[in-house]
Amino acid sequence: MSHRSGNEDPERYLFVDRAVVYNPASQADWTAKKLVWIPSERHGFEAASVREERGDECVVELAENGKKAVVNKDDIQKMNPPKFSKVEDMAELTCLNEASVLHNLKDRYYSGLIYTYSGLFCVVINPYKNLPIYSENIIEMYRGKKRHEMPPHIYAISESAYRCMLQDREDQSILCTGESGAGKTENTKKVIQYLAHVASSHKGRKDHNIPGELERQLLQANPILESFGNAKTVKNDNSSRFGKFIRINFDVTGYIVGANIETYLLEKSRAIRQAKDERTFHIFYQLLAGAGEHLRSDLLLEGFNGYRFLSNGNIPIPGQQDKENFQETMDAMHIMSFSHEEIVCMLKVSSAVLQFGNIVFKKERNTDQASMPENTAAQKLCHLLGMNVMEFTRAILSPRIKVGRDYVQKAQTKEQADFAIEALAKATYERLFRWLVHRINKALDRTKRQGASFIGILDIAGFEIFELNSFEQLCINYTNEKLQQLFNHTMFILEQEEYQREGIEWSFIDFGLDLQPCIDLIERPTNPPGILALLDEECWFPKATDKTFVDKVLQEQGTHTKFQKPRQLKDKADFCIIHYAGKVDYKADEWLMKNMDPLNDNVATLLHQSTDKFVAELWKDVDRIVGLDQVAGMNETAFGAAYKTKKGMFRTVGQLYKEQLSKLMATLRNTNPNFVRCIIPNHEKRAGKLDPHLVLDQLRCNGVLEGIRICRQGFPNRIVFQEFRQRYEILTPNAIPKGFMDGKQACERMIRALELDTNLFRIGQSKIFFRAGVLAHLEEERDLKITDIIIYFQAACRGYLARKAFAKKQQQLSALKVLQRNCAAYLKLRHWQWWRLFTKVKPLLQVTRQEEEMQAKDEELVKVKEKQSKVEGELVEMERKHQQLVEEKNILAEQLQAETELFAEAEEMRARLAAKKQELEEILHDLESRVEEEEERNQSLQNEKKKMQSHIQDLEEQLDEEEAARQKLQLEKVTAEAKMKKYEEDILLLEDQNSKFHKEKKLLEDRINEMTSTLSEEEEKAKNLGKVKNKQEIMMVDLEERLKKEEKTRQELEKAKRKLDGETSDFQDQIGELQAQIEELKVQLAKKEEELQTLQARGEDEASQRNNALKQVRELQAQLSELQEDLESEKQARNKAEKLKRDLSEELEALKTELEDTLDTTAAQQELRTKREQEVTELKKAIEDESKNHEAQIQEMRQRHGTTLEELSEQLEQAKRFKSNLEKSKQSQESANKELASEVKGLQQGKTESEHKRKKLEAQLQEFMARVTEGERAKGEQAERTHKLQTELDNVSSLLEEAERKGIKMAKDASGLESQLQDTQELLQEETRQKLNLSSRIRQLEEEKNALQEQQEEDEEAHKNLEKQMLTLQAQLTESKKKLEDDVGVLEGLEEVKKKLQKDMELTSQRLEEKTIAFEKMEKTKTRLQQELDDLTVDLDHQRQIVSSLEKKQKKFDQMLAEEKSISARYAEERDRAEAEAREKETKALSMTRALDEALEAKEELERTNKQLRAEMEDLMSSKDDVGKNVHELEKSKRTLEQQLEEMRTQLEELEDELQATEDAKLRLEVNMQAMKAQYERDLQGRDDQNDEKKRALVKQVREMEVELEDERKQRALAVAAKKKLELDLKDIEGHIVGANKARDEAIKQLRKLQAQMKDYQRELEDARASRDEIFSQSKENEKKLKSLEAEILQLHEDLAASERGRRHAEQERDELQDEISNSTSGKSALMDEKRRLEARIAQLEEELEEEQGNMELLNDRFRKTTMQVDTLITELSGERSAAQKSENARQQLERQNKELRAKLGELEGSVKSRFKASITALEAKIAQLEEQLEQEAKERSAANKIVRRTEKKLKEVCMQVEDERRHADQFKEQMEKANSRMKQLKRQLEEAEEESTRANASRRKLQRELDDATEASEGLSREVNTLKSRLRRGGPISFSSSSRSGRRPLQVEGTSLDLLSDDELENKITDSNANETPAPQPE
Repeated sequence: MSHRSGNEDPERYLFVDRAVVYNPASQADWTAKKLVWIPSERHGFEAASVREERGDECVVELAENGKKAVVNKDDIQKMNPPKFSKVEDMAELTCLNEASVLHNLKDRYYSGLIYTYSGLFCVVINPYKNLPIYSENIIEMYRGKKRHEMPPHIYAISESAYRCMLQDREDQSILCTGESGAGKTENTKKVIQYLAHVASSHKGRKDHNIPGELERQLLQANPILESFGNAKTVKNDNSSRFGKFIRINFDVTGYIVGANIETYLLEKSRAIRQAKDERTFHIFYQLLAGAGEHLRSDLLLEGFNGYRFLSNGNIPIPGQQDKENFQETMDAMHIMSFSHEEIVCMLKVSSAVLQFGNIVFKKERNTDQASMPENTAAQKLCHLLGMNVMEFTRAILSPRIKVGRDYVQKAQTKEQADFAIEALAKATYERLFRWLVHRINKALDRTKRQGASFIGILDIAGFEIFELNSFEQLCINYTNEKLQQLFNHTMFILEQEEYQREGIEWSFIDFGLDLQPCIDLIERPTNPPGILALLDEECWFPKATDKTFVDKVLQEQGTHTKFQKPRQLKDKADFCIIHYAGKVDYKADEWLMKNMDPLNDNVATLLHQSTDKFVAELWKDVDRIVGLDQVAGMNETAFGAAYKTKKGMFRTVGQLYKEQLSKLMATLRNTNPNFVRCIIPNHEKRAGKLDPHLVLDQLRCNGVLEGIRICRQGFPNRIVFQEFRQRYEILTPNAIPKGFMDGKQACERMIRALELDTNLFRIGQSKIFFRAGVLAHLEEERDLKITDIIIYFQAACRGYLARKAFAKKQQQLSALKVLQRNCAAYLKLRHWQWWRLFTKVKPLLQVTRQEEEMQAKDEELVKVKEKQSKVEGELVEMERKHQQLVEEKNILAEQLQAETELFAEAEEMRARLAAKKQELEEILHDLESRVEEEEERNQSLQNEKKKMQSHIQDLEEQLDEEEAARQKLQLEKVTAEAKMKKYEEDILLLEDQNSKFHKEKKLLEDRINEMTSTLSEEEEKAKNLGKVKNKQEIMMVDLEERLKKEEKTRQELEKAKRKLDGETSDFQDQIGELQAQIEELKVQLAKKEEELQTLQARGEDEASQRNNALKQVRELQAQLSELQEDLESEKQARNKAEKLKRDLSEELEALKTELEDTLDTTAAQQELRTKREQEVTELKKAIEDESKNHEAQIQEMRQRHGTTLEELSEQLEQAKRFKSNLEKSKQSQESANKELASEVKGLQQGKTESEHKRKKLEAQLQEFMARVTEGERAKGEQAERTHKLQTELDNVSSLLEEAERKGIKMAKDASGLESQLQDTQELLQEETRQKLNLSSRIRQLEEEKNALQEQQEEDEEAHKNLEKQMLTLQAQLTESKKKLEDDVGVLEGLEEVKKKLQKDMELTSQRLEEKTIAFEKMEKTKTRLQQELDDLTVDLDHQRQIVSSLEKKQKKFDQMLAEEKSISARYAEERDRAEAEAREKETKALSMTRALDEALEAKEELERTNKQLRAEMEDLMSSKDDVGKNVHELEKSKRTLEQQLEEMRTQLEELEDELQATEDAKLRLEVNMQAMKAQYERDLQGRDDQNDEKKRALVKQVREMEVELEDERKQRALAVAAKKKLELDLKDIEGHIVGANKARDEAIKQLRKLQAQMKDYQRELEDARASRDEIFSQSKENEKKLKSLEAEILQLHEDLAASERGRRHAEQERDELQDEISNSTSGKSALMDEKRRLEARIAQLEEELEEEQGNMELLNDRFRKTTMQVDTLITELSGERSAAQKSENARQQLERQNKELRAKLGELEGSVKSRFKASITALEAKIAQLEEQLEQEAKERSAANKIVRRTEKKLKEVCMQVEDERRHADQFKEQMEKANSRMKQLKRQLEEAEEESTRANASRRKLQRELDDATEASEGLSREVNTLKSRLRRGGPISFSSSSRSGRRPLQVEGTSLDLLSDDELENKITDSNANETPAPQPE
């Protein structure tokens, strides 16, 4: 697969032309024809349309040629809509089937798009031509992009793997598989090229010690490996004949720091033979073509045709030159730092491999022996490999083979010699290749940098099915099964994560398990063994063949589901395996040979001893090879010997490959895999041709179709909500209502309207998921709906056009009728004379009007002249006015300058605001970064939580295992008890037999007395015997006393059992109480949840109220901005009024002069006056225009300011919303915290109770252990006494033997006795052998399995075997005794019998010695067990210490828990306090809003009173005399206003007092909280004291119980009766204890869960506090903003003061005018007096005004110190609006005055008196207006004072709240830090406690088992002592009888030697039973 960049456009080979895809014609064609896919032999699948359905068959019409065909319905596959044509990811196809996948790949391939995704796969089809999509530009295009952002490419896969490695710190792997020639190697190269470019380390830093860059070396490793590992095949010119896993290591920053290469399954057989038209490995051709003369002579090279191993000679590769490739390989080796010597040695070995093939062998004439007629090739080979020629030829032709201990030379046949040579050539080349890979790895790993993670690239052969499949194909297919299982598992995990992320319920199926049966069939080691295991097994058998291997496979695996007998004939295939890709037939020829890979070990040792160091290094592992002698099968002995020597070292090819594969799979499972599937389109290597069947087979083999099968099981098609709604809303027109709706809700409604089956879809969080085929169905319905709509639309359009054409035709018809009518009338009139006359006269009718028109024109001319004269006069006037306007313009320019300065100040303000905004944004970024850090912390904590959960699961599993073991032990206990009953019955039988033996002993003694009547020596001996008997009786008395002691200990044990019964009942009661507590906790939890829901509802209500309040704030801010705008306009109006005032004053002066000059003027002057008035109005209009422009500019400035204010207010709202959310979460967390605290308290109580119970049980366990030690001591004493008794018995037996020697003279059947004794000897030997075998077996089992239960079972088995042997021996002894008794009557033959018996006694003495030796061994084992018991007691003490330390830690833990509870209580109190403060703040806010409403109402009332006062002032103007009265009323209103102001002050003081009271209450609450905390701690201390007292009482009870135990030891008889009952009770107790342990473990688990939840809540609390701190910082910034707003308000106040000063100046000018008018008039003195009085009143009012202004300035000073809030701004601006209204009224009044003055001027011409009266009335009106203004100013000042007080109060409250919040935040931080540290300590302590408890449990179980062993051993000893006592008391000969299992008759012997033997055996039995006794469970 060649990829070299060309000059073509690369985008053509990457991007799909969407215009072709979204072609509406193809969509319509698909909808209309119902296209489907049907199978086709030529094209794989063909498109066809369904015409008719006939049951199970369909009639279809082919789309290509229109032919009809009948197809089965099951063979039809659905076709995807054209929307999915050439889709980049085939998992998105709505119809997922083979035909759609093949069609999509074919379309893309024919369009030049070779890469396509299929879910996790990237499918690549070999283009067989150069494509320009691998240049550096393309690499840069894909660099840093996500997979879905770019079209499919191998670079996209590499980039996603690289990015995932860097971001997730997870190792990655890229798995390239496919057939030979599909392009695996090329894609692997492209991956390495991409990574070397993207992650090159030389860009950032260099490591100068490495020769050549690491990336360059990595890229150059490929040519070397290709030379030695690639070859030309029929399918591929550069086929990799090995698999490789390239592991590229990266450091933390993402730079390449090294690499490593692992290889698999090198096809080494290609080195010796090749198929037709194929070549061997490239290096041989490169070496022969490219080596120079010097090198050729050194390497002894020949021509291409001179080597037998080059089967086809020199076959050139098109477009490749071997000579150039050789030079490239040499350059690559130099770059990889290969030394010259290494290169030469490698080439030498390569030449030697070729020379192996030139060695020729011949068969000798008379024998089959091979010979080497010519050794030239052998000399060359030995020269190259550094060997001796003679030794080499000898090793080949007659190798030395080991037979027994000697070496023999064996002649080889020609076939064996040829096989050996070929095997050596293959092995040499394989070792060379392995050395080369190791050397490359060494070069790539020389860097000193540490690799943090890696990306592995796997290039391995894909699944292949040939006609003849051999061992290599099995290995490859086995590998692909494993890789497919990895893919299935990965896909399953990703699907599961997707569904979980979207919250979809789906029963998950792990499809990786589907492949497990096939993998087990190949690799399973046993039960039953797999194919590889069977192959390895056959390799060890000497006479095994391939046929025996096949037979064994059929026998073992014949019934396996994935195994079939061959479908083909026997000679073609041996067996068939069903792989995931299909059935594969395998031929097992030479599998054993291939698996063993045998070599001639003689030649191998020569190579190992070669003089060439390189060759010796290659063959250093010569010990591990399989010799040819093993395969040749010389004879079984030779093979067996060789096999034994090589068994430990030799491993088969199958084993090695299985190990390699398991390592590879382990590596891949620890990585995140990326799958690349390479496909070969045709076998002709033609570009642009695609064979459908070939591609389908590969898709099946590559697992692409398997992946699609998995997709079909789930919901493969998924669409984002918005896209689904946009595309398919047309199907549900009325389902979604108008207006906004969430995408998920809309989709749910649409799905409901579509009435889809619930199994066909799932709705997630962001997407909607569909089963395969559902989208195609929706597309069909959509297309049908669109066609219906289009048809309807076309019909409507056509109807409209038709109606329009019809109306046009109708109009044309009516027009034609009119034309016709007119034409007909004209035709009638044209010859009528009168008509002609009318037509001629009509134009002459206009002449009569000419004179009238001339007159009219003259009049118009006169009027125009008059107008012209007027205009000329007006022009002169206008010039004068122009001069005035220029002056006014200059004034306006000055004002404009002032306004520009104001604008500059506003700009500065805007800049400051922008800077503040920037600061806020920076703070916001910081907060966002903190949020991200918190999220990371949260993620890490989540990971820890997952680990803890897995740990908990492990512990639960261990608990289940322990439970199962306990149940097993109970069963074993039952069986042991049954055995005990059997033993008791046996003891009774033995006692009966003992009595019989005693009787027989008495008879024998009588006979002995008769015989010894003559012998005095015998009497003395009898006396000695009597003494011995007395001694024995004394010993028996001692033994009886000890037995009584043992019975007392038993009684004590029974008492302990009773006590345990009582405790179990207590435990049951406690368990019931715990269950009741759990139920109560559940009820409380339900209540808490209800409370939580109510709190959430309350929180939502509060949030809604806050939102309403925020809305009100926004509205008020809008009002504020409007008021500011009104204020500005009012200021401008005031400025205008002042300007008008000046103009009017100037006009008044002019009027005065005119009055003085022209009292007697004529009406012409009046006309001039009117003209002037018109000019004045025009000037006013011009001024108004100027002012409007000015106002527009100021309006723009206001708008900018308003936008900035709105932005700030929005930020404030967001902060408030965030705060409310945080408060909600805080409340929920605190409530949950309370619940957790209560639950923890309950659990702690339960825990303390369980601790007390545990301590009691431990005390009882200690008592039991003490008793066990006493029992052990007694047992030791009993053993000593038994030993003494044994010695005494020996003495007695010796005496009896002497008596028998004298008394017995004759005996018959001596020969029978000898034979029987020989039988007994043989049986004893067998017994000893069996004992040895059993002991060895027991040791092996103990080494293999440490589990105590298996040891117990094995001990029981050994015990049973010993019992059987003892029974057989006893039966034989009884038989011998009976025979002796039969022969006692014959006294004559006693002497002969005596001699024979002496011989027998010697034999028996030997056996006795053996028995004594065995007894000593048993004593040793007993001492060893005693030592182990001592060690266990030491361990027990250690465990007790650990338990005590654990108790201490538990107490500490309890204390810390109590502290945590107190902290949580404190948190709850602080939360309550915060809630109370919030409620107080809300009440204050409500009161403030009420106060604001009251102020607004007061303002409205004041405005109403103002209106009334204005009306009264107008009345005053009508009557002068009422002026004084009005002034009096004004003073009254002023007094009332002052009273109101005083009342407001008192209210403010009361509010301050209330605030102080609330602060005092807060302090009291804090004191109460501390007192409660102290009380809680005292209560805890009291509870601890109570627990201690209970503990002491329990200790007392234990002591009392001990006293009772001492009393009850005397009651021996009751113990036997109550024994069985106690055992049953014991079982019940154990069950209860297990239940209690389970309950305790569950409680511990719940505690851990609660602790984890508590950690989560604490984390959330930290987040809440952090967010609260952020809110505090935002509130501080808001305060800064308020301060800036306050500064602006102050500026506004200054402007107001300036406007007032201007107003005063205008009033002064007005007064001066009035003075001048009064001076100019010669009025009456009364008028003058009144004028003076009015002036005095005006002066008085002005003084009051100045005082009020002083007060106003004081208020402004206080205003600067306080932080103004929004409501104060509103009130201020309302005052400004009222002032503006006043100024507007003043302006209107001035205009009225102007009019009145003009009227007065007219009146003055008639009468001066009337004129004076009018001026006086005008003055009075002005005075009234001034008084009104004064009152209004007073009201405004009082309101401003109130507002200032309120703001000061609010400011204090806010400051206090801020300080409180800061204190709380600091406290919370400190508490959280403490809590975190405590939680960490608790966690560590809990883990330690768990570990120690597990250790203690294990040791306790061990001790319990040993205790049971000891008790049972002591019981056995007691029984044996009883039997001994009974025997000794009776004084007769000691003998044993048993039920004969062997079926022989019982023997009777007169004498005691055999009786002694049976005693020894009995002692052995006792010791064996002690050693092998099984433990029974005891209560803990």
